[in-house]
Amino acid sequence: MLKFSANVSLLFTEYELVKRFEAAKQSGFSAVEIQFPYSVPPEILASILAEQELKLVLFNIAADDLMQGGEGLACTPEKQAQFEEALAQAVAYAHYLKPEAINILPGRCFDKKRIKDYEATFKGNLLLAAETLKPLGIKAVFEAINIYDMSGFIVHNGKQMLAILDQLQHPNIYMQVDIYHLHRMGENVVEFIAQHIDKIGHIQFADCPGRGQPGTGNIDFKEVFSAIQQSSYSGWCGAEYKPVGGTFESLSWLKRFKVPDI
Repeated sequence: MLKFSANVSLLFTEYELVKRFEAAKQSGFSAVEIQFPYSVPPEILASILAEQELKLVLFNIAADDLMQGGEGLACTPEKQAQFEEALAQAVAYAHYLKPEAINILPGRCFDKKRIKDYEATFKGNLLLAAETLKPLGIKAVFEAINIYDMSGFIVHNGKQMLAILDQLQHPNIYMQVDIYHLHRMGENVVEFIAQHIDKIGHIQFADCPGRGQPGTGNIDFKEVFSAIQQSSYSGWCGAEYKPVGGTFESLSWLKRFKVPDI
């Protein structure tokens, strides 16, 4: 059965962050995810989750300046010490929040002459994260982000993700498949999911173009959701879209596609 989590970094932004969890619960979600939880102390987040009876399934390791147009953290050779500090911070939060997976965003390289160094740095940091999270029972996931939204992103398609998995051969490293980003890069998402479901640790979705809720773009979500449901995937599917209209109004896709209860 499909399980849906609400990404409270993009959904319910009508409220301040700590109030979005209650809004997610009221909308019927039993699980949430968050991009970067670090603006709120972990013990407070844990208390809110317990009060609302919500499970936090995923968050990201801090990514420095990535969201402001910079290179980010995990792939930049000069930021190795900073990445290790960010990993330690994520582990500290994980002790309180108990996520199923933590996402390591690869980042960007703006100097093409250094791409090999950036790729090597990311792979080393991904291995470090995987080893660090394994004793905690937390999956290390990483994702491809399309180069139209984030130019220079070093991992931007499914082939690259698969190559990294093949090279590293680590049992605690999985792909985070974002349906929006793969579709934006022209990939057949349904086919990719069907072929590589055993290597996927988390799924996120938004429609394309626009990154709005299902039904606002040209992705056939009935087909996508059916493919996930028919696969062996037992993880969560994160609604990580930018609502067209209010968040509550945007949730009509649940009924439209006749998705099982969330």
